[in-house]
Amino acid sequence: MRLYTSLSGFRRDDEGTIAILWAASMVAFFGFMAIALDVGRVSSTHAEFQSFADNVALAAAGELDGRSDALTRSAAAAANMISRGQTFASGTANLSGSSDYTLTFHSSLPASDQTPMTVESPAPTARQAKYARVVITPRSVSMQLASAVRQMLGGATFTVTDLSAEAVAGYTQAACDISPLMFCLPPNWESTLDVGDMIDLRSGGSGSAWAPGNFGFVDLDNFQDLSGVCADQGGNKLACLIAAQQNITQCALSNGIDTEPGQKVGITNAAFNVRFDIYRAVLNGKKNNPLYAPAPNVIKGIKPGGAGACIQGSATVTPDTRALPRDSCMIAGTCGGNNRFGDGTWDRQGYLNVNHDLADGTADGVGSDTHLPALTGTNTQYANTRFGMYLREIAYGNSNPFSPPNANAILNPTLSETGRPKCSSQMSTLPERRVVNAAGVDCTTTTINGSTTGVPVTQYISVFLTEPVGEDGSSPPGFGIYGEVVGFTDVAGGGTSNFGGIFRDVVQLYR
Repeated sequence: MRLYTSLSGFRRDDEGTIAILWAASMVAFFGFMAIALDVGRVSSTHAEFQSFADNVALAAAGELDGRSDALTRSAAAAANMISRGQTFASGTANLSGSSDYTLTFHSSLPASDQTPMTVESPAPTARQAKYARVVITPRSVSMQLASAVRQMLGGATFTVTDLSAEAVAGYTQAACDISPLMFCLPPNWESTLDVGDMIDLRSGGSGSAWAPGNFGFVDLDNFQDLSGVCADQGGNKLACLIAAQQNITQCALSNGIDTEPGQKVGITNAAFNVRFDIYRAVLNGKKNNPLYAPAPNVIKGIKPGGAGACIQGSATVTPDTRALPRDSCMIAGTCGGNNRFGDGTWDRQGYLNVNHDLADGTADGVGSDTHLPALTGTNTQYANTRFGMYLREIAYGNSNPFSPPNANAILNPTLSETGRPKCSSQMSTLPERRVVNAAGVDCTTTTINGSTTGVPVTQYISVFLTEPVGEDGSSPPGFGIYGEVVGFTDVAGGGTSNFGGIFRDVVQLYR
């Protein structure tokens, strides 16, 4: 009986069970802890790799501005500007330099983010490269703790994990308060197009189009500022966008503007010409509106055909003044690019002979610029250009060289033009009122045909309007927009250019 009682008690005794459960729980606990720590190490390392890839891609993309040395600068920025430490992967503790990644350049992105990027062949040129792709050189991260626990349980070790990361960044420029104009850049424009050269932005007749159906205009939808001065203009939006002098457009990214087909004859002529104190057609009622004020120098070589101060209907050529001349090769028809790009050579002395003949008090047909204030500061780059002459004439008028009632005139008040507005009661104080910022497009790599969407802008260029815009008598009717290059609006780091408009570099991650 005692033996039976003792055996029964032993059978019911469960005091050792907790030890078994505890031992099993500890194995599971340490196993989970080991896995969690190793996974944490892998995740931490991947985060370090991804951060390094993101920053290298951004640094590289920030140099892809289309210039001839863009790829060289981009590779140098990626290699020299970015470094980051890594904690758990094999190799050195510092991620820095081209040995830690592979850098490739791309001209476009796949339509879907799920589509892998492949190396382009042939590789994009400095002009074409808009995106930088960075792939981190793989490094291994061992699963030491998890492997030790697994071995204790009789299993095999975990394999070494190779980690990498990838990032794609791109560069573009945002342009605000610009004119809805575009033109095709000439070949090798970086070395052939310079300050002082003339551009025929818009011509009539044969050769008037930059491409089939495209005459140099950009779709309004890319530009209209719904809170700006042109928001309530209805059918006169285009005229307002061209004619108004501030708060005109919203920002548009340079990597995708849309072109606008059509010649736009009539309404655009009037819109450009308010800068020259000419108010016609839909702009007739805006002559005293300060938003449409003319420039402080409106010398144009024409005057009203009838009585009054305004050129409303016909206009006649003045007998004693002239507009700033076109490039001599344009007059001769020998300029390059279908006579649309000049070389900066113009009849400067002929202009002085007509407009500044009386500066020395003698009407001898020989003009001089000795009475005009000299250019100073950064404006000295415009010496001998038409824009430089324009600036010097404004400075001369601001010095009040003539007595009342003709004070503040630019030219001798006995001439047909004084140089100051007569039709409008307003006058802009900004010399850049006669400057437009036009989008330069590489039409050899982008096919333009009528309404084309997503056209990348290679370079915004500031163009000084040298003469009023008018129909040129061609068939079909057309009008010429002639101007002189005065600047390339690639403001480093973004900001406001010297000629209106706001331009900001935009660098962002895409993948």
